[in-house]
Amino acid sequence: MSKMMKAAVFVEPGRIEIDDKPVPPVGDNDALVRVTTTTICGTDIHILKGEYPVEKGLTIGHEPVGVIEKLGKNVKGYQEGQRVIAGAICPSFTSYGCQDGHPAQDGGAHAHGYKPMGGWRFGNTIDGAQAEYLRVPDAQANLAPVPEGLTDEQVLMCPDIMSTGFAGAESADIHIGDVVAIFAQGPIGLSATAGARLKGASLIIAVDGVDERLRLSKAMGADVVLDFKKVDVVAEILKITGGRGVDAAIEALGKQETFEASLRVLKPGGTLSSLGVYSSDLTISMNAFSAGLGDHKIVTSLCPGGKERMRRLMSVIANGRINLESMVTHRFELEQIVDAYELFAAQRDGVIKVALTTN
Repeated sequence: MSKMMKAAVFVEPGRIEIDDKPVPPVGDNDALVRVTTTTICGTDIHILKGEYPVEKGLTIGHEPVGVIEKLGKNVKGYQEGQRVIAGAICPSFTSYGCQDGHPAQDGGAHAHGYKPMGGWRFGNTIDGAQAEYLRVPDAQANLAPVPEGLTDEQVLMCPDIMSTGFAGAESADIHIGDVVAIFAQGPIGLSATAGARLKGASLIIAVDGVDERLRLSKAMGADVVLDFKKVDVVAEILKITGGRGVDAAIEALGKQETFEASLRVLKPGGTLSSLGVYSSDLTISMNAFSAGLGDHKIVTSLCPGGKERMRRLMSVIANGRINLESMVTHRFELEQIVDAYELFAAQRDGVIKVALTTN
């Protein structure tokens, strides 16, 4: 194995480029994974634009599929050459946050108090997955073997997109027979649509402005699709529900407009499940919030990680409950990362997700 590898690094706002970096060293509790397939996330675009700060020189990416290259001496039950994934969130399960039931918030105290999102390490606080090799910390807790017969692209959404979208449906506390509105049908919104169907929603209303995404949302389980460019979405949803409003609304974009629309279509006592990454302040309208007297719940979710979460998600795929392969619309080699970022950031050519493969 070479001592150097290719990796996509954050240079400065507006620039993520391929560079040569040393292959990461492996500690006693780590695993080194040779990445075979990864992808670009919307959060990576926030990093590219400088909207979410990371250290210069950091390797980006948090959605790895690969093969174990080397195991730390404390990591048991795995073997080199085994195909695995690891969640975008790779918690230690030893922190206060983890033991308090919030493993995605696996962090510790810092100068300004508890650090949020501490479980998100790949491409955030340590080098990430858009590289030939990836160090997985706390590997015993985070490596999930890929079931026999599943391809890289079949499980590519599990580390982040599928886990996040499903978390949105889970946090929305959807019951059998519920009516659910999902705002934005990008990769996370599409996964939330699939999750809402699996949770038992009887009527799923999906909102977007791109025909291909609306078509795909039907395949994921949407019963009604609304193009916000053509209709007053809030008025239409209230009409569909006979003025009652929806039991749950899932916001999957991270914009003031979709957040407020989600709130306006909620029934009294309904839940707004927010998945968007917001890059500016939110304002809550007094009217939309019923002046704080509507018994509403507003909940947020960060992608659950860990090997048991990944095992469950891959089980859903292996047993035919869902197929997310159709989200992969474009394919690049790692060395073409700049072109891949340009396409994905501009949302050109009907892109939903890209698959990045290594040699």
